[in-house]
Amino acid sequence: MRLLIVEDGKSLAHSLSEGLSAEGYTVDLAFDGRSGLELAQSEPYSALVLDLMLPGLNGFAICRELRRTENFVPILMLTAKNGEYDEAESLDCGADDFLSKPFSYIVLTARLRALLRRGSGPRPAFLATGDLLVDPAARRCTVGGRRIRLTAKEFAVLECLARHPGQVVAKTAIQDTVWDPAHRGDANIVEVYIAALRRKLNLPDAHCGIETVRGAGYRLVPDAH
Repeated sequence: MRLLIVEDGKSLAHSLSEGLSAEGYTVDLAFDGRSGLELAQSEPYSALVLDLMLPGLNGFAICRELRRTENFVPILMLTAKNGEYDEAESLDCGADDFLSKPFSYIVLTARLRALLRRGSGPRPAFLATGDLLVDPAARRCTVGGRRIRLTAKEFAVLECLARHPGQVVAKTAIQDTVWDPAHRGDANIVEVYIAALRRKLNLPDAHCGIETVRGAGYRLVPDAH
């Protein structure tokens, strides 16, 4: 799941990025309004953490422009101001939630999970294939009601496949979604995580599996057992 943080305070931006990356998210950063808007318009982010006071374009302008062009990515607005008018304007211009600085990291991640559950448009809260159920917001995977323990990267790879059930997902597409562009490494790393997922999902009651489509990629299919 890919997030964009638009925050001109580089120390805060990098701190948030490190924390969210450790939880399995892929995080992109922008430090000014125009760069943030360009990224938000060009990439399919799952959510946007948007500072209100930014050089170039402020958070209000970015939010209004995204909504004007029917980009409904969930937006959590951050501000150093503690005014009810700023909160009201943030929501009126299309933000989904509002958080004043200084804030608790625990509260921020909880609000992000709530936004991700809500999704943008027809984005399902749960992803099901056979008896496999993936909950992206809670970062939880179950098979037949039984919890399957996955690492952050294993979960991210499985989520990428589960969002396209029955469809072939290329290795490069998985890399682009799961790994930071600066740390992508060899494409064969995807094979390592696919193998690990197959071992963990190789259960009699899963009724799904990961197929290799040679020369194309992988797909999650039902009734593979």
